[in-house]
Amino acid sequence: MKLHEYQSKELLTKYGVPVPRGEVTSDATQAREIAEQFGGKVVVKAQVLMGGRGKAGGVKLFNSSEEAGAFTAELIGKRLISIQNPAGMVVEKVLVAELIDIAEEYYVAVLLDRNIQKSIVMISKEGGMEIEEVAEKHPDAIVKMPIDPKWGVSDYDIRNAVAQANIPKPARSQMAQMIKKLVKAYQESDAEMIEINPCALTPEGKLLAADAKVSIDDNSLFRHADYRATSHDSAEDPIEAEASKRGVAYVRLGGEIGIMGNGAGLVMQSIDEISAAGGKAANFLDVGGGAQADRVKSCMEVILMDPNVKGIFLNIFGGITRVDEVAKGVLDAFAQIDVKVPVVARIEGTAVEEGRKILEGTQIIPAQTVQEAAKLIVELANA
Repeated sequence: MKLHEYQSKELLTKYGVPVPRGEVTSDATQAREIAEQFGGKVVVKAQVLMGGRGKAGGVKLFNSSEEAGAFTAELIGKRLISIQNPAGMVVEKVLVAELIDIAEEYYVAVLLDRNIQKSIVMISKEGGMEIEEVAEKHPDAIVKMPIDPKWGVSDYDIRNAVAQANIPKPARSQMAQMIKKLVKAYQESDAEMIEINPCALTPEGKLLAADAKVSIDDNSLFRHADYRATSHDSAEDPIEAEASKRGVAYVRLGGEIGIMGNGAGLVMQSIDEISAAGGKAANFLDVGGGAQADRVKSCMEVILMDPNVKGIFLNIFGGITRVDEVAKGVLDAFAQIDVKVPVVARIEGTAVEEGRKILEGTQIIPAQTVQEAAKLIVELANA
């Protein structure tokens, strides 16, 4: 679950990480009042989880509280569209924060490194840029410090990493203290990533988390009731957000073949076979066990929200759940929605013959194997 910037900064504040003062609002009048508290010198930031929100017109600096309020009035309800998110996202909240003068910008993050199967601290003197760009152009500018899962990180290790990153001496002590707090926040909040970019050094020598991104492990949300209420807002893609509201495991992949399977491994196999057949999967969607009619209907509706979908591949294996019961559920679901694209189903498992007979004569085209189904749906979609 990705947190909005204001939520990320609220989390960091709890652990003593210094951040610029600011408040979140969805009201233009309140935005003007907040700006007045900071003398009118503020930045207004759209609270949407999408890349490129600044270039999309979602971030603007002001020296006047009236102008900040007027901009907020224009922004609330507006759909921002960026290269990273062509579908766009509607702005429902803005963060009104004080403007700070920045002398230097650094980068610091705590995240999981799957290659070494440990969490790490990443530090770079090259802040304000995408870390991928820094890694490509200045790989030596990034320092990675593993976090021991049992003992954590020592003060010595932190000071050494900060020095290796060539953080200027006046900021090193503050950076070391910030890293200790970030590691504590990361561990106690069940985060998958905490990223501060830029980590800003002011002309007065104060280090601040000028921008923050935090991602919480979905599986830990039962321990974080304050985030559960907004968990459906954490998706950058609007279809993924709707799927989250429905409790559907869905990831948009950008292709033209919608995929639904009952099991993550089965769905991954389907994606691979679609690719081998010359197509591209539109999504990952795990319908889960049982595949009752209402569940299938909800999942199918999510798939069809993507206008790029030209065909649907159902990959169902009946183990504990009988295939004929799954087939009935699929047909019941299809009777309630208008599916105008071709649908191919590979079904296998307990009572498979009965299940195939149920699908005979319907708009759902049966296939014997996953490979056969993938090839057929790609051909039909292209036609």
